[in-house]
Amino acid sequence: MNIQVLIDSIVRQTTILIAQLATSAGARAPLAHVANQVFLELVSELKAQGLGNKVIADMFGLALRTYHARLRRLSESKTYQGQSLWEAVLEYVQSKGTLQRAEVLRRFHYDDEASVRGVLKDLVDSGMLFRAGRDQATSYRAANLEDLAQNSAEATLEGLANLVWVAVHRHGPATPAELARVVATGEEELAVALAWLVEAGRVEVVQGEGAARYRCQSCVIPVGAPVGWEAAVYDHFQALVTAVVSKVRSGRLSSRLEDAVGGTTYHYDVWPSHPHREEVLGFLRDVRAKGVALRQKV
Repeated sequence: MNIQVLIDSIVRQTTILIAQLATSAGARAPLAHVANQVFLELVSELKAQGLGNKVIADMFGLALRTYHARLRRLSESKTYQGQSLWEAVLEYVQSKGTLQRAEVLRRFHYDDEASVRGVLKDLVDSGMLFRAGRDQATSYRAANLEDLAQNSAEATLEGLANLVWVAVHRHGPATPAELARVVATGEEELAVALAWLVEAGRVEVVQGEGAARYRCQSCVIPVGAPVGWEAAVYDHFQALVTAVVSKVRSGRLSSRLEDAVGGTTYHYDVWPSHPHREEVLGFLRDVRAKGVALRQKV
């Protein structure tokens, strides 16, 4: 088996999906952080598999010293040890109210200037900071909870809330910290989304050891809902990854008829005048209807 070809092919298909999502409906989503995010999360998952730093460095083709240097650069600010640069810049602006860009760059002069500017842009794009002015007169102000709740439009908040709802349903009862590892969003945005879900009666809070946990009994985004497609895409992709990972972890890479977790993909190539087109579409409708009925029964 050529694992490298499989990994490269999956990465290729994933980049196609990311590119489509980043440009959907005319959007131009910022992607500058993606490569760093992939590196950090791959390292985290490899460590969770029990691998040591030297082995992981070898897998990335990096010298151990270079690997550790890259981890430090991406994981924490040189100005604020123990915090990522993203977290440190956000916390600093939040603590000061309104700041000139020059003040932020001066405070983080130990960090790479291009990285600091990139973090500021990312925070503005995500709605965590507001920007005013241009060039040397550029200033920044941190968004508060009210700003975040009203940022863009109510549909934006509901779209994020639906993503969080899916995560709560699959991983709950879960703490906000556990959910933050699943849904890549800021702490304040996550808090707003959870509060929205609790108020809407979709999610409930239960007291656990050390922290409150969130859970829900069901998660159904109605057919025809004006928002929520992001959550549906996320749920489909997560279900695919979960099924494949479960298959790989089973240690059996060949299929058997009695397997509950299968690997078969069915493809029907039909066109409007195909003699079996209605039969295929009817089959898909029947599967969906049976799935809904079985979910309600369970």
